[in-house]
Amino acid sequence: MDRSSFRALVSATDVSESSSAPTTDPAFLTILSSHTVFFFLRLPPQQTTVLKKKLEITVLLNISRSFWAYPIEEYPCHTRQAAAIMLMIMNNLDPAVAQFPQELVTYGGNGQVFSNWAQFRLVMQYLSEMTEEQTLVMYSGHPMGLFPSLPSSPRAIITNGMVIPNYSSRDQYEKMFALGVSMYGQMTAGSYCYIGPQGIVHGTMLTVLNAGRRYLGTDDLRGRVLVTSGLGGMSGAQAKAAVIAGCVGVIAEVDEAPLRKRHEQGWLMEVTNSLEHCIQRIKDARSSKCPLSLGYHGNIVDLWERLLLEYERTGQMLVDLGSDQTSLHNPFNGGYYPVQLDFKQANQLMSTDPARFKALVQESLRRQIKAINSLSDAGMFFWDYGNAFLLEAQRAGADVEKTGGGATEFLYPSYVQHIMGDIFSLGFGPFRWVCTSGDPQDLAMTDHIAASVLEEIGANVNNRIRQQYNDNIRWIREAGKHKMVVGSQARILYSDQNGRIKIALAINQAIADGRVTAPVVLSRDHHDVSGTDSPFRETSNVYDGSAFCADMAVQNFVGDAFRGATWVALHNGGGVGWGEVINGGFGLLLDGSEEAAQRARMMLGWDVSNGVARRCWSGNSNAYETIERTMQENSLLRVTLPYAVKNEEVLEEALKE
Repeated sequence: MDRSSFRALVSATDVSESSSAPTTDPAFLTILSSHTVFFFLRLPPQQTTVLKKKLEITVLLNISRSFWAYPIEEYPCHTRQAAAIMLMIMNNLDPAVAQFPQELVTYGGNGQVFSNWAQFRLVMQYLSEMTEEQTLVMYSGHPMGLFPSLPSSPRAIITNGMVIPNYSSRDQYEKMFALGVSMYGQMTAGSYCYIGPQGIVHGTMLTVLNAGRRYLGTDDLRGRVLVTSGLGGMSGAQAKAAVIAGCVGVIAEVDEAPLRKRHEQGWLMEVTNSLEHCIQRIKDARSSKCPLSLGYHGNIVDLWERLLLEYERTGQMLVDLGSDQTSLHNPFNGGYYPVQLDFKQANQLMSTDPARFKALVQESLRRQIKAINSLSDAGMFFWDYGNAFLLEAQRAGADVEKTGGGATEFLYPSYVQHIMGDIFSLGFGPFRWVCTSGDPQDLAMTDHIAASVLEEIGANVNNRIRQQYNDNIRWIREAGKHKMVVGSQARILYSDQNGRIKIALAINQAIADGRVTAPVVLSRDHHDVSGTDSPFRETSNVYDGSAFCADMAVQNFVGDAFRGATWVALHNGGGVGWGEVINGGFGLLLDGSEEAAQRARMMLGWDVSNGVARRCWSGNSNAYETIERTMQENSLLRVTLPYAVKNEEVLEEALKE
């Protein structure tokens, strides 16, 4: 879609001869599917012909047209804040970024920006009219309208899937989605903040590096082998991340289309559909200690069972690290394919006999776990990647129980429990920004600014924090070489509260003095220190009994809203699936003004300290040290601290009484 077509799209949304209101009163709008839109309007007979003619032009969108994030100055808006939201929506639907843009799905198989194209048009109309005294209210993709608000208020408030807890089940979701009353926004799909696979590449790289440190006792991963699965919208990052980390990454994928896509873009170095060739290439790469990303076109269960067979026959352990990134938040609708069927057969059975398909999926999961358990017993280290793999394996009856484990613990740890949880407790998480000019030179300047800030503050911190800074300095210095930008000119890195605020202020100053030519949108993944309550992922290392509570994510959403965010979002689902998690995010526009600087200081501070305080109260020592240090730096911050029981005998006596 070219720029003139976009302007026509926005301006043509009005279908009434006598009113400037959007297409229709939403009370009379019924969405029967994301492809077909039916409008039932109570209109005088004389308007029917006019309405019919204009609907043909303005409502049925040609979904084959391309979208991309135009420079911010090219959006027909009254306020830059609204233009920034439009830019991020367009980026989420860019075919170079989105998984199924024609279905408004950005990533994760079913993570949507909107439920249908009529909603897209209405939102764009509202944003084009919005002033700085209005807020757009979004109910699960449906634009409720523009409501009066303060200039300091968010310009958009987004909620997705906010369902009464007793009705937040998969079956109920299917019904509510079909009715058009609720929507699965994943994480950054429904909050308009996705930037392509760069974020998951970076997070996966950090996970692999820290897994090597924890499990293998080394920073040098040359010749070490990681086996996993999935090359789709998010999981596709695994191939690139493995090579950046320096190891051998072997990734199974049943669908040829994403496998071919990752190979064509250079993220997969080699592809094979032969298990024997796969085994030989692993041996070669282990011996040469050369980084390799190898895509196996086949089922991950076959790969695990073949690796086990090789060990049993020869005694050779060919895998050091293992994980899984199939979309098990959606296991029976294409998120996981059973080993007993080929890809085409599985898709057919999925629709013709869902019960049989479910049974095969669960049988396949049991086989996968059996092979993993045997290799783990022989010395391989496995972790759950927060995709509900172990949760669904448990539900399938696989042997994943941890003796004496809590409600969120399995035989294998989640990557949060053993790897990223400590990083979150130090206040580090996925901080990102988008240069709204679309100019690569602006991105290069912000990269330089961010690396310089981290180098400066990294000189005066302890070794644990310095290690995290150094990993991210390395990432950002090499980012251009790895060609991570897809769609908008965006960057991600992991930083703590101090780093985020100082980077934001430095970028804001660069906008003010012209070194960066246009505003910059700050955001983050919802998968962060404070943004997500998810007992089987982000908060799986919270052991005080509150892992299934969602106060942190809800408080974060509310707190970001009144501390300066340009827009905020709160979602049910994301990562491990509907009903399993509450998560939220934000967008914050930096325009070079002192007001933007003040918003960044206030909001980014809360956005990190909220989660660190919660993790501290749960008993995490890293979080305790982090929040104590933060309170020393900010006299207005006062957090309730836990105190360890020094004499447990006293506690035992008290409990007896």
